[in-house]
Formats: sequence, C-alpha cells, structure tokens
Amino acid sequence: MKVIIPVAGIGTRLRPLTHTAPKVLLHVAGKPILAHVLEGLKGLKIDEVIFVIGFMGEKIIDYVKKNYRFKSTFIKQKELKGVGYAVHIAARRVTKGEPVLIILGDTVFKMDLKPVIKGSYDSLGIKEVDNPGRFGVVKLKYGFATELIEKPDKPISNKALVGVYYIKSSQLLKTALQEILRKDIRTRGEYQLTDALQLMINKGIKFSTFDISGWFDCGKPETLLDTNRHLLSLVKKTRQIKGSVIVPPVFIPRSCRIENSIIGPNVSVGKNAFIHNSVIKNSILGEKSEVSFCLLDSSLVGNNSQVLGKFQRLNLGDSSEIGIYM
Repeated sequence: MKVIIPVAGIGTRLRPLTHTAPKVLLHVAGKPILAHVLEGLKGLKIDEVIFVIGFMGEKIIDYVKKNYRFKSTFIKQKELKGVGYAVHIAARRVTKGEPVLIILGDTVFKMDLKPVIKGSYDSLGIKEVDNPGRFGVVKLKYGFATELIEKPDKPISNKALVGVYYIKSSQLLKTALQEILRKDIRTRGEYQLTDALQLMINKGIKFSTFDISGWFDCGKPETLLDTNRHLLSLVKKTRQIKGSVIVPPVFIPRSCRIENSIIGPNVSVGKNAFIHNSVIKNSILGEKSEVSFCLLDSSLVGNNSQVLGKFQRLNLGDSSEIGIYM
C-alpha cells in the first residue's frame, strides 16, 4: 500500500506563522501537525509515503528524513491547482492494483485504520460537523456514498469529508483524476479530489464510510488552539516546576526554562523556550520563544519570537519581537 500526503498548502489563514514555516510544521500539543498525521500510520503495512510538497518544502523534507525511517518520496507541486491535482501527480507512483491511503497533511485524527484497510470497499472518513460549508460533504444511502460536493453553498448533509480516504480502486482513481484535468472540471477554481471521487461513484464504485470521532481541525488560529486543547487533554502526566505553578493539561519540554510563572491550562510550549514572570493559558508557544512579564490567553507565538511587557491576545509569527511597556 502507498500513502499520499499532500502538504503543499501555504496556510493563508494561519499567517503570519506560515510566512516562515509550512503549515504542517506548526506545533500543536508538543509536536508538529505532520507528526500527529504520521502517528496515524503506526501499525500499517506501508511500502512508501509520498509527500506532495510546495512552499518551503525543503523544511518538510528535512523534518521527515531526520525523524522517520520509512521509505519516503517528495514530489514538488509547482502550481497550487487543488488537492485533486496534488493527488494526480503523486498517484503516478501507484502501480496497477495497488491500494492507496490518502491523508491530507493538516488532518489530525485519532483512530485505528486497520479495520478500514481490511474492509471490502473503498472508504471515506467522515464526521458530522456544525459548519459543513467549509468542507466536502457526503450524502449517504443504505450506508454508501451517493453524492459528494466540495464546500457547497447549500450543504446536502452535515457529514463532512475530513481528509482520510482509503482507495482500493486506485487505477480508476487515476483515470478519474486524469478526466477532471482533461475536461478542466474545477470547483472553486481548483481540481478537487471530491470531484474525482464523484466520477468514480458515477462509474459504479461503491464507497463505504467510516466515522472519525477523533478528528481535529488545524485550519485557523482558533481551531488550531481548540485542537491543542483536545490533544493536551490526552496527556497523562504533567511535571511540576519549582517556583512556578503548572495547571494541567500542558506540554512543557525539559529544555524549557520557566521562572516565577503560571502555565496552563491548555498550553503547549516549544523546545528551549523561556517564560519569566508571566501567566499563560490556552496558548501555543514556539521553539526558542521568550515571554516575559505578560498575561497571555488564546495566543500563538512563533519560533524565535519575543513577547515583552503586557499583552492579552496575539498571533505572532516567527522571529518577531513585541515590547509593551506601561
């Protein structure tokens, strides 16, 4: 089985953090988003993981090669033409009859995929959501998908496609992707994987679905912080730090220096960060960041950034400095 992970998106809604780092390398609950994605592959028999990279793709290559030993291939997507196009250029490496698992690079999920792979059908990961207009949605009949629509203005259901697809009929997928490119079938200006899957349904392929209850959105600052909160709730142990108050759940590496501060709840701190005389909750702090004499709530602080003074809420990119003095 091959795995395709598109990670070429530039993360516009997470700027300024994504000015200097790929979206999938932003940290949540103590590790990059991509690390959470790759955790979902544990225990599966995989021949190759194919990453479709783009903006600052060299950082993704460096991270994967330093931290993982599976066979990996990196394909440059020179033009951002949509997820369908990304999967199309990666699927060239999938041989006839070989199943493929597609996982979108910002799809953090917690579930065992082995039963899905052992199933008899091509299958789509879904979850009921309150705002289906932000996602591709699926209409079901007798347990199988009958209609898929990408980000509909008038949703046909509240069952969202959350970015995990197991395709046994990989040759037909490749044919459907080629067809949407040849006929220039676009939705919202891009070639969508959803449209290719709908073509497969039209040609008689049956798609079952599987519920992913442990799915977390990382698309916007507020959903990234919400995901951080959910994942931190799974952390079992919290170390205490002399001279400071730690309110779980938190993630604080041992390389951090914490002095005279209150940290938590729901705080993830990057390696080698320094926090001094501050109160921080519901926030994510990047590696080698510094926060002094601050009260931070619901904030994102990038790598190598400094926040000095007094502030309430911010979204600060990498290598930045803010000083507010009373």
